[in-house]
Amino acid sequence: MKDIFDAFEKGQNEFLNSLNDATAWGPSERFTALQAQGTELSNLAELMGRGLSKHFEKITADHKGRWQLGLADMGKAVEDLSEGQRNGSLFDAWQAYWKDAAQRAVLTMDVLRQRGDIFLEHEEAGCPPVLIYDYDVVMDGADLPRPCCYQLLRIKAPDDGEHREIKPWKRPYVIIDPRAGHGAGIGGFKPDSQVGVALRDGHPVYFIAFKRMPEKGQTLADVTLAEAAFVRRIMEEHPDAPNPIITGNCQGGWATLLLAATNPDLTGPVVLNGAPVSTWAGRVGENPMRYNGGILGGTYNAMFYSDLGHGVFDGADIVQNFEMLNPARNYFGKYYDLYSKVDTEPHRFLEFERWWGGYFLLNEAEMKWIVEQLFVGNKLSKNEAQLEPGRNIDIKQIRAPIIAFASFGDNITPPQQALNWIIDTYTDEREIAIRGQRIIYMVHDQVGHLGIFVSSKIAKKEHTEVTSTLKTIEALAPGLYEMTIDDYEGGLLDREFSVSFHERKMEDLMKIDDGRDDEIPFAAVARASEQQAEFYDVAVRPFVQAGVTEQSAELRRKTHPLRVQRTMMSSLNPMFGGLPGMAERVKEDRTPADANNPFSEMERVSAAMIEQSLDLFRDLRDTWYENLFYTVWGSPYMRWFGRTHQPGRTLKRKEDLRSLPPVQAALMHIEEGGFCEAVIRMLILLADSRGNVRRDRLERSARVLTQDEPFKSLSPDARSFMLQEQTLIVEFAREKAIESLPKLLETKEDREMASKVVRYIPGAIDEMTPHTLEMVQTFQSVLGLPPVSEDITADPLASGDATAPDTDRDTPKVTEKAASASPEPQKVSAPKRAARKAPAKPAAARKPGPRKPRSTAGKKEEPAE
Repeated sequence: MKDIFDAFEKGQNEFLNSLNDATAWGPSERFTALQAQGTELSNLAELMGRGLSKHFEKITADHKGRWQLGLADMGKAVEDLSEGQRNGSLFDAWQAYWKDAAQRAVLTMDVLRQRGDIFLEHEEAGCPPVLIYDYDVVMDGADLPRPCCYQLLRIKAPDDGEHREIKPWKRPYVIIDPRAGHGAGIGGFKPDSQVGVALRDGHPVYFIAFKRMPEKGQTLADVTLAEAAFVRRIMEEHPDAPNPIITGNCQGGWATLLLAATNPDLTGPVVLNGAPVSTWAGRVGENPMRYNGGILGGTYNAMFYSDLGHGVFDGADIVQNFEMLNPARNYFGKYYDLYSKVDTEPHRFLEFERWWGGYFLLNEAEMKWIVEQLFVGNKLSKNEAQLEPGRNIDIKQIRAPIIAFASFGDNITPPQQALNWIIDTYTDEREIAIRGQRIIYMVHDQVGHLGIFVSSKIAKKEHTEVTSTLKTIEALAPGLYEMTIDDYEGGLLDREFSVSFHERKMEDLMKIDDGRDDEIPFAAVARASEQQAEFYDVAVRPFVQAGVTEQSAELRRKTHPLRVQRTMMSSLNPMFGGLPGMAERVKEDRTPADANNPFSEMERVSAAMIEQSLDLFRDLRDTWYENLFYTVWGSPYMRWFGRTHQPGRTLKRKEDLRSLPPVQAALMHIEEGGFCEAVIRMLILLADSRGNVRRDRLERSARVLTQDEPFKSLSPDARSFMLQEQTLIVEFAREKAIESLPKLLETKEDREMASKVVRYIPGAIDEMTPHTLEMVQTFQSVLGLPPVSEDITADPLASGDATAPDTDRDTPKVTEKAASASPEPQKVSAPKRAARKAPAKPAAARKPGPRKPRSTAGKKEEPAE
């Protein structure tokens, strides 16, 4: 069936003319156009029907169970009331309940007063980061040539038994928090968060924070330049350490991608936690937040509110949007939890509200870029986003491994938004490998958006494992992988994890989504948004700006509902003057009601029903929200209207990639190298022959490439360079890659050892697939070795093996003790052909080390503990 775009391919002007010219199209052409429109309407009806079905199924399944449970609890409470009336204890229960309820009310009001006071104090102090750790300001973005409000903080480790001493040679960790209405600090908000996990392992930890008010004229280009300057400073502070790992939370995730794409030489592994990159993506029947651009008005909305703020966008408006996502929790549930658990809940409540109630500001240029380029335009994943004119941001420029963490429990950044950019950026998983990239993703079923980087036990496990398996990740051959954390055991400092890495294809990523047809209407939203923004800029903005002053903008910020509710509930309110003293007296005379008190039961049941009614309102609203969006923007005309904004980036075929400079350079050195290059090339050929890698094989491969000499002495960058180069050779010159192996392994001893290593990885002969065994036999034949007849079950390169190749005599073995004692960086190099434990050859006869990128010289590998 032809698509409507095929029917309209004659062009916009001819199509519009044909509407007034009865002879423009013949009957068959008109029938084709009507048929295409009918198909589009049918597809739209199917999509909306699928969404309605999912919404109503969810509403029915969720609320039916909750309603039945509520009725059962209500019936039990009524029976308890009747029982109390029969046995004469009802009046005593009534007195105990009302005393408890009144005391809880006083204590709750006092906690809300404390929240208001904390809010005012936090605002008065300029809204500093809410980190629980002490820190030093290393750099201030205001002092840079292009000033911005960002700062680089060095986190100080607590002096306690749970934290190892920070080692300057260990890989630094850099946390970038989201600037999405709230302040910085959520990544170091609790001991179990990202900062705490890295500090406990002895890593230097840095935090990129930001001030409440942006610098005048600040843009996101200025922010990215400042972050690059911060990372350079960190590298100067730790010359012996590998490049820092950059962790971006939520909107800090796409900011991390901007940094890594524009400065590929600066970053180590990049970790994205719930980062919205493909912002059009999602599942029908879920994820209502992505429809905001089409329902609320797109870019002009951000421009209008920025004008009301005299060129500054108030982050409180963004926070208010977040709260509307879950009104039951934000407007009732969290306050009832405080009221019902007021004896134990205040500390946790106030700790979180200190961050949630810190409202930060953005310049109009920053907010417009975020809405226009990301949330409405979806340009980052299409290679159309520009920080500055003529400066496109290409994710393919990132060279460091990318680890993306997403969750189906995240209602702000669903997994599709966190991962679909991979599908949009690369033709297939082979292109990822050809470009030398390693992309690892993790998807959890339950953890929510804040739980990803705050204090969830699940998130803690994820963060700890990323911290401890970076060596394995960097030793993976280029490609696409899924990382799963099966379990862990042991104490905090000696914890061992069970981790699985699974090779994946693009088809596996596509299964996370329910199709991409639901994204087509967003193209029409993007085009309409641009037109609305142009109209607003020319015809409306001058009048709005003429009526706004700095004083009126400040008044609007102060009278924002979220600020007013905190200010009105603070000690500034004279009605609360006697509340602290009353709360103290209540604490002295606190008499909680019994948990089985029938009136307490009735209170809990009533609260649950109120919360359920608000959840039902939310679910019905989201259903209406989604169907309104597709009714307006999903029609055949709107699909045609958005056709200019729909196409993504052009995906290249494998043949087109052969001309890339790294590919040509690798092919020119196909006959150069030594033991390391030969083993890596053979392992890549084996993995390619299998098509997939079992967990035990991948673990053995990672062990050999990270813990055994001569591979252990390679720096992470040198190992990554070698893996990429050999992957390119195998990909584009497979036959010659095999034929040239004897030139890399010139002696019989090296050939035998390489054969043992390569046979150790796949395991016993009986476990090998026919393709794997055939490839192993091919290696034996090319290297002049006898056919395989025995299993290799022990690591041939394990320490203590007298026949294992070793590094050159002048290559120091890096240990924790040596690294911490030596003030000078130790350069690690590996020989082209690793020397056996035999009398060393004369210096003139020894061969040069393996090729490696110049930028990695002097960088040594982080020692294993």
